Amino acid sequence: MELTALKGIGDKTAEAFKRLGIFSAEDLISFYPRSYESFDKPKALYELEPGKIQTVEGVLTKDASVNRFNGMTIVNAYLADMTGRLQLSWYNSPFIKNSLREGMHLVFRGRVYEKNGKLIMGQPKIYQAESYKEKYEGRLMPIYPLTKGISNNTIVKAVSEALTLCRHTGEYLPESIIDEYGLKSLDVTAIRLHFPRSGEELRASRRRAVFDEFFLNNLAGARLSERAKRLTSVYRCKPDFGLIRFIADLPFELTAGQLKAYKEINADMSSGRVMNRLVEGDVGSGKTMVAMLAMLFAALNGYQAAIMAPTAVLAAQHFETFNRMLEKSEFFDGRINTVLLTGSMSAADRKEALSRIRSGEANIIIGTHALFQEKVEYKSLALIVSDEQHRFGVGQREALSAKGDMPHTLVMSATPIPRTLAIIMYSNMDISLIKERPQGRLPIKNCVVGPGYRRTAYKFIFDEIKKGRQAYIICPAIEEAEEEENESLGGKTASEKNAAKLENVTDYTEKLRKIVPEGVRIAMLHGRMKNDEKDAVMKHFKEHETDILISTTVVEVGVDVPNATVMMIENAERFGLAELHQLRGRVGRGEAQSYCIMINTSVSEKAAERLGILNNSNDGFQIAEEDLRLRGPGDVFGVRQSGDIDYRIADIYRDAAIMKDAAAAVKELMDRDPELDEPEHQRLRRISDEYLEKGYIV
Repeated sequence: MELTALKGIGDKTAEAFKRLGIFSAEDLISFYPRSYESFDKPKALYELEPGKIQTVEGVLTKDASVNRFNGMTIVNAYLADMTGRLQLSWYNSPFIKNSLREGMHLVFRGRVYEKNGKLIMGQPKIYQAESYKEKYEGRLMPIYPLTKGISNNTIVKAVSEALTLCRHTGEYLPESIIDEYGLKSLDVTAIRLHFPRSGEELRASRRRAVFDEFFLNNLAGARLSERAKRLTSVYRCKPDFGLIRFIADLPFELTAGQLKAYKEINADMSSGRVMNRLVEGDVGSGKTMVAMLAMLFAALNGYQAAIMAPTAVLAAQHFETFNRMLEKSEFFDGRINTVLLTGSMSAADRKEALSRIRSGEANIIIGTHALFQEKVEYKSLALIVSDEQHRFGVGQREALSAKGDMPHTLVMSATPIPRTLAIIMYSNMDISLIKERPQGRLPIKNCVVGPGYRRTAYKFIFDEIKKGRQAYIICPAIEEAEEEENESLGGKTASEKNAAKLENVTDYTEKLRKIVPEGVRIAMLHGRMKNDEKDAVMKHFKEHETDILISTTVVEVGVDVPNATVMMIENAERFGLAELHQLRGRVGRGEAQSYCIMINTSVSEKAAERLGILNNSNDGFQIAEEDLRLRGPGDVFGVRQSGDIDYRIADIYRDAAIMKDAAAAVKELMDRDPELDEPEHQRLRRISDEYLEKGYIV
C-alpha cells in the first residue's frame, strides 16, 4: 500500500519517509521503535533522584520568569506539592513563559539534576494533568529513528493506521514450534512491538520477532548446507607447495592465524568438495592477505578467482595491493593477470575488462557488485571471495556463484563474534579464525571522555595534522531531526538539544569549519550520498587531499589509510561495542602511533562500563565476549544495539539464548523434513525461498 494512502501523509512527507527507508505502509509496520519511553505515575517531590528522567505533578507557585545570561534565555518556574518545591528550567525557549501561570495544575516530565545543593528539572515536557493520566500514565510510548521533516508523533499516527489497514496473511511457523517455544502470533507481535501495554507484553512480542529473524536466517543456512553436501567440485585443485615458497619470500611474516587459515582453504579446495568457508578476523588482522593467497592458489591451478568488495574505492585498493605484491615477486613469471571491474569505469575500460575476463586472460578479477551483472562472462570461475561479508546478501553471492559451475566460496568478516554464536550464525560454513595482528603495528591508544574534553581533542587532532597525519570524526546522525512538539503548549521544545545532544554530520561539518586552523581541509561523508560522491570523498581522503573526514558509520567499510592516526567518535554511547571496535579499526594501520577518542555524552553508569571495555582492550574477540556478558537478556527498552550484524531487531549478544532456541528448532525441523515437503511446511518453504532470493544476511 502506498504511503500517501495513509491519512496525513502527502507527497512531501512520503519523500521524507523514504530517507528512513520507508516506501510503503508495509515498510512502516517493520520499522520498529529504537526505544520506548516509560511514563510512570508522578512522583512526590521529596522522592526525586538526581540523574534520572522522572515525572512530577503539582501547582505553579508563581508566574514563570525569563532571565538572560551570556546570550541565552532561561525560563524558570517553581512547582509545589504537599512534600516540597522544585525549580523547572528551560533554555532558549522564551515562548514557554506565557503559558506558565501561577496556580496552574500541571504534570512535568524531564531529567532531574543537582546544582548548588538543590534539585532542578531541566527542559521538562509539559502535560495537562488529566491528559497525562488518560493518555500516558503506565504506558510505553515508542521512540522511532527520525529524519528532518518527520516527527515521532507523525510516525506513531502513520504506524497505527498501517497496522489497521495491513494485515498479516497468516502464520508460517509450524504449530509445534510455536507451542514448544511459547511464541506469540504474528498479528499480536506486530501490534505490540509498536504499542506495548506493558514491559512483559513488549518482551514477549520482541522475543517472537527476534526468534523469527534467527530462525529464518538459520533455516536458510541449513538448506544451503544440505545442498552443499550433495555437491562435488569441478574445480579440484592440486595441493599447493609452490605458494609456500612465495610466502617465505614475502617481506613480512604471516601470523600463525593467517597461515592456519590458508592451509585450511588449501585443503578445502583440494578435497573435491565445494568449499564454503568463513574467515573471521579482528580488524587489521590480515584477512585480505589470506584471500589473496587463496585467489593465487586458484589461478596457479589454471582457474579464475574473483573478489567482491562493497565499494569501488575498496576494490581499487585491493587491485593496487595485488599488483604491488606481484610486481615485487618474480615467482609467478607472468602467470597471474589482474583486472578491475566496477560500475564507474568508462565504457572502453569496461569493454576491455569484460573481454579479458571472457577469454580467461585475466585470472584474478577484482570488483564490486558489477562482477555478477548479466554481461560479465567468466571462462573458469573457481573461487569467489566476498569482502566484508555482512554487506552482501546470499542472493548477491549466489548471483556471482551462478557465473561459474558451483565455484568455491570464501567470505570474510571483521566483526568478532564469540565462537559459540558464530557456529550457529554461520551454520552452513566452515570457520577459520584469525586473532593476531600483523607484526609492526602499534596498539591503538584509547580514551573515553566527556563533552567537556572536546576542545582539547580538537587541539590534539590539529597537532596530529601539523605532523602530516589525518583524522576521522564520527557522528551518529546525518542531519538534525526535528524535535517533538510539546504536548500541551503546541510549541517546540529544546530538551534533546541541550541534554546529551545527538551530533549530526551536516551541522558538525559546518561548525568545525569555523574553528579549524587555516589550511586544514575538511570533508563530509554519509550514507545518503550517491555512490560516486562517496567514492570521490574516500579517494580524496586516501590520497591525503583531505585532513579531517567527518562521517557517519559508513566509513566502517572503508579503505586503508595508514596516514590516519586519530579516530574521534561523538556520542560513543549510542553505538554497539562491535561497531565502535570496527570504527576504531580504521586507524592503527600504519607505523605511527594511533589514537581513538570516544566522547561519552551519557551520565549512565552502564554506558561508562561498556565504553570502559573498549578503553581497556583492543582485542575484538575479548570485547565481543564482554559485550555478551554485559548485555544479558533483560534490557527491553532498546530494540537493538546499532552496529552489530545487520538484523532488523535481533541482537546476537543480548539475544544469544533466543538464537540457540531458534537453531534448535531449525535442527528439529530439518531432521524431520529437510526438503520442507510436508503440507504444513509449504508456506514456510515459500517464505524461506523468498528469504534466500532476497539475500539473507550471513
